[in-house]
Amino acid sequence: MDRMLYVAMTGAKSMMQAQTINTNNLANANTTGFKEDLMNFSAKEVQGKGYDTRVHSIVAENGVNQSSGALMTTGRSLDVSVDGDGMIAVQSPSGKEAYTRAGNFNITGSGLLVTKGGTPVLGNDGGPIAIPPSQKVEIGSDGTISVIPLGQPATSLAVVDRIKLVNPDITKISKGADGLFYTKESDTAAFDARVKLVSGTLETSNVNAVEAMVNMITLSRVYEADVKMMSNAEENDKASSKLLDMA
Repeated sequence: MDRMLYVAMTGAKSMMQAQTINTNNLANANTTGFKEDLMNFSAKEVQGKGYDTRVHSIVAENGVNQSSGALMTTGRSLDVSVDGDGMIAVQSPSGKEAYTRAGNFNITGSGLLVTKGGTPVLGNDGGPIAIPPSQKVEIGSDGTISVIPLGQPATSLAVVDRIKLVNPDITKISKGADGLFYTKESDTAAFDARVKLVSGTLETSNVNAVEAMVNMITLSRVYEADVKMMSNAEENDKASSKLLDMA
């Protein structure tokens, strides 16, 4: 049988995987701090007897678009965005240290500072940040968290903790299925005082919704072409069988 069937099958499989990633990007076009996922393919010759006249598609290591999204002003004291390069350290559901660009924070009933998804934000000491009962919370550009305790005058501003801000090498981190970033090695990223926050703002997703829609249409058409090629391979196989029967 001609290797065309295998070539078309690998192409269709790659297009399905690419469509899954593209659909996920489109679904997160409005998710705070979301980074667009990328999928890489490469062509490889099909090895065998005769000339290498066929190539098939193989999936290379997936990547992430690390460009910054636009800043959206909210005016909310618990909303922050990273100014330029850098990330915010959080504690993943598995207990590991992870990193994110999403700075839409909330305070739980027990006083923990968490992301919108409920992930605890980490302080410089590596532990979750606890906010005491207070009438006002402020987050400075260096990540310092200050509060005015309940029943105290506005001048009684007390520093509670400082958010751990990091700036890891993007080649040494990878994106997990939960949307958080992790170091590829066992070591955690070190605190970087050069990373700054912008209070009262949020970073939007860096996904271009229009581009993602165009990609969706393009990937669908390529997939259809691959399926048609598989159908042609089947027809060729049937025609070859008839010729052999007549011999």
